[in-house]
Amino acid sequence: MSSSPPGPNGEPLFGSSRRYARDPFRFLSACEQAYGDVVRFDLGPLNTYLLTDPADVERVLVSEADRFRKPEFQDDALGDLLGKGLLLSEGQTWREQRDLASPAFRPGRLTGFADDIVAHNDDLLADWSDGAEINVELDMTEVTLAVIVDLMLGTDLDDRRVRTIREALEPLGARFEPDPVRFAAPQWLPMPGDGEYRNAVETMEDVIDDIVSERRGTHGDSPADEGPDDLLSILLRAQDRGEQSDRQIRDEVMTMLLAGHDTTALTLTYSWYLLSQHPDVERRVHDEIESVLGDDPPTMADVRDLDFVEQVIDEAMRLYPPVYTMFREPKGSVELGGYRIPDDAAIMLSQWAMHRSERYWDAPDEFDPDRWTRDVDRPRFAYFPFGGGPRHCIGKHLAKLEAKLILARTAQQYRLEYTREREPELRPTLTMHPRDGMPMRVHER
Repeated sequence: MSSSPPGPNGEPLFGSSRRYARDPFRFLSACEQAYGDVVRFDLGPLNTYLLTDPADVERVLVSEADRFRKPEFQDDALGDLLGKGLLLSEGQTWREQRDLASPAFRPGRLTGFADDIVAHNDDLLADWSDGAEINVELDMTEVTLAVIVDLMLGTDLDDRRVRTIREALEPLGARFEPDPVRFAAPQWLPMPGDGEYRNAVETMEDVIDDIVSERRGTHGDSPADEGPDDLLSILLRAQDRGEQSDRQIRDEVMTMLLAGHDTTALTLTYSWYLLSQHPDVERRVHDEIESVLGDDPPTMADVRDLDFVEQVIDEAMRLYPPVYTMFREPKGSVELGGYRIPDDAAIMLSQWAMHRSERYWDAPDEFDPDRWTRDVDRPRFAYFPFGGGPRHCIGKHLAKLEAKLILARTAQQYRLEYTREREPELRPTLTMHPRDGMPMRVHER
């Protein structure tokens, strides 16, 4: 067994963190292309191993998932934000919370969501007009926030709350942009932006406190069939039984509010961009929508027939995965790809690098929705936008349903034209956002 995998040479103190921070997407692709299945580099003091073999990714996420945990180096700022919600909790806490939340995402419940999702989308479209220029990222954020708050928290957001959340999202995102100084500095050292970040967390907590206070007394009695089945009602009933603290409810609602809307909004944002750049694909989307829906709003019965719409969404998540990289930490030293990885290392699994790898995809940089219908023997974890294994995204099916309905309903009425000449510049935070938004002009059909 070799002692150390290949990888880029780093600088004293910073390692490869300055190259990574300048453009993590280019850095990750270059590492995958140059060094193969296991790549070692330092992000400041963090000993990092990038895995680019789908078989190794499957071991970490699925078959040997119990040998890995969410990394402790994320526990500071991210822990302040999400606490011990489903995204970050471990062990027995995670298992109990996952079991508790699962009924809110059961397939039978999702089948009743289509009309509500379409109604929220129609509320958004009522503010559009022919020829208007919009930031489609903001509009997709608005509609997906409305959906997740309604369907999972059992309430709605007035304009004031929407503005408050939008304003908080900027400093929250800025805190997680890769910064070589942060990589190298101890976590206790004050840094620029820390105050704005803490204020944004407190702002989000105020919104959550309001939502939870409004729902108390409306959540019904245990068992679940005696009350609403949204996630917040389930959590509040569990609290009545002594199973949830105020802090745990805060963490779960914060996780749902942020993670529950962001990836879907970004998937739609990049789908609109890609369609605007590929009019032949856009025409096929319109043809399918007209064939399946006519002039009627989409229903749950229509969703399964929107095959090409789903291919567009899958291809958008391949090219622009909202979660572009994820980390795990081994609980003890492990062997992966022929190398011994120590227990103090960070294991990086990059959707960006894998989804655009020439080893697994023909013409990987091309937008080609038809690739999803071709019979190709591709490894399962060459594509993993929702993670995988026991900790896969609990909202995966809701996100796909929501994206298909919103794209189909919007494309019934409008074409979207990207208004910049240059490609979108990507902003790496916890998820991958277009820097400076996604300006588009809407055209009635």
